[in-house]
Order: sequence, then C-alpha cells, then structure tokens
Amino acid sequence: MSYITTYTGKHFDPVNPDASLLCIEDIAHALSLLCRGNGHVQTFFSVGQHCIACAKEAQARGLSARLILACLIHDASECYMSDVPRPFKQTLPEYNRLEDQLLDMIYMHFLGSTLDNAEQEILKEFLFFLCSKSGRERQDNRKS
Repeated sequence: MSYITTYTGKHFDPVNPDASLLCIEDIAHALSLLCRGNGHVQTFFSVGQHCIACAKEAQARGLSARLILACLIHDASECYMSDVPRPFKQTLPEYNRLEDQLLDMIYMHFLGSTLDNAEQEILKEFLFFLCSKSGRERQDNRKS
C-alpha cells in the first residue's frame, strides 16, 4: 500500500481513501502551501487563499451556508492529490475519476452528503465566474 504522510501524521492513500482520515487541519495546512496556477503567477497565491476568497464571495452573494462551505472545500482533494493544470488534467480520465470520488467523500464528511445536481451546477457556475473574473483582474494588473 502506498500513502502520503499528512501534516498531522496520518497515512492517507489518495487512491483508496479512508474518510476517517480526512482532517480539516491537513486540508488547511496543505492548501495554504499549494500555489494556484501551478506556480505561474506574479505573486504567490495559494489554493487555500483562493478557497477562502470563494467562500467569502459566496457569502456576500447570499448563497446558502452549505454552498459557502462547499466553496471553502471545493479544492480540498488537491491537498491529497495535488493540483494538475487544467490542459493536462483534461487528458487524465483516471485522475479525474479518483479526484471526483475523493471530493465526494470530502463533501460527505464535512457537509453530510454529496452535492446534488442543482448544487453542483450553482457551484460550477459560481467558480467559473470567479476564476474568469480573477484571471481578467490578473491580466489587467499586468498591464498597469
């Protein structure tokens, strides 16, 4: 069996995950140290910062407490599987399957159930909007 040793010392196998080993401290610690955009940014911006910004924006827009928490943990699987740049990730069906499985387990653990189809659609649209907005802002900042 292969595994990673987490910040809190747990032995976590991301290919065969055990929900009892999910730990918010591990998630928060790891995501705070993972850089968005595979490190191709002008200034360090962590996945953790991105998740917090998403949750704050969701709250400001009046989304439900459940969707605010979903925004906060929507990239939590990356603390166990790392982040793969989107163009490459699209060529990895097994990685995507394992990531979806792990993220469902994370939602079940922290939200009590997986996201239903309507919630998934709201989250997807919301995150697409935020990522598009932040990408435009980064480009605008480079021009000035």
